[in-house]
Amino acid sequence: MSARRYILKLSCPDRVGIVAAVSAFLASHQGWIVEAQHHSDPDTDTFFMRHEVLASSLPFDLAGLRERFLPIAEEYGMDWSVSDSEVRKRVVILASRQAHCLDDLLYRWRSGELPFDLRAVISNHDTSRSFVEWHGIPHRVLPIAPDDRDAGFRAVDAAIEAAAAEVIVLARYMQVLPSWLCRKYPGRILNIHHSFLPSFIGAKPYHQAHERGVKYVGATCHYVTEQLDDGPIIEQDAIRTNHADTVGELIRMGREVEKAVLARGLRYHLEDRVLLHGRRTVVFG
Repeated sequence: MSARRYILKLSCPDRVGIVAAVSAFLASHQGWIVEAQHHSDPDTDTFFMRHEVLASSLPFDLAGLRERFLPIAEEYGMDWSVSDSEVRKRVVILASRQAHCLDDLLYRWRSGELPFDLRAVISNHDTSRSFVEWHGIPHRVLPIAPDDRDAGFRAVDAAIEAAAAEVIVLARYMQVLPSWLCRKYPGRILNIHHSFLPSFIGAKPYHQAHERGVKYVGATCHYVTEQLDDGPIIEQDAIRTNHADTVGELIRMGREVEKAVLARGLRYHLEDRVLLHGRRTVVFG
């Protein structure tokens, strides 16, 4: 297991001296930088930074780091955060009947490959209850009635609040979230879309792809916003197809990509590697 680290990430208007100011601040407290990444967006004159610092190298705790860094953040107009690599984020997974992404995340969680605090699995179906509970994880079945969707999602939101979730993962949750729920958790709901967005949004993307004769099928992990399948993209991947592949074969291949892309996107989020920038993201992978 790697040594405990404090992760500082920030964005601010670009100008001379940002890297020097942050580095000098950390050096003045004997802070040992073990990972440093920067990006300057010339289109918006915005600067992005992510530093990992050995916690043991600093003479203060996380709260002390925040307090002492605040004057620099204010001087440069930074949107910033600091996190502790040993504090696992609280996660709730939402799923439906198709369980390949859910099962994959449960394996990665159980094996320690993806370190997070899994609080609950919420589903609108009962099909995965036994497997989820075998892991010792609460499984909540909360149906979404077509004639009263709002009441169903109020129950889902209450379950998310009860779990004190910081991150909500839609692991092929085949329900469109209401706008009020998307607004409540900005930058905290991750979705896997079984298509290489922005192409083939909405339902049955593999059928759409097959009709177009595509040569690749893919998957997209993105943040959920009020606009369907239009949130900032975190991660994507694709696999080669050909004219002989049926819709069923595209779906089979696509599921493999979906699992990998969702796991990578979630990892980037858990490790505080993603910075939102309007409709885009900066991902320090």
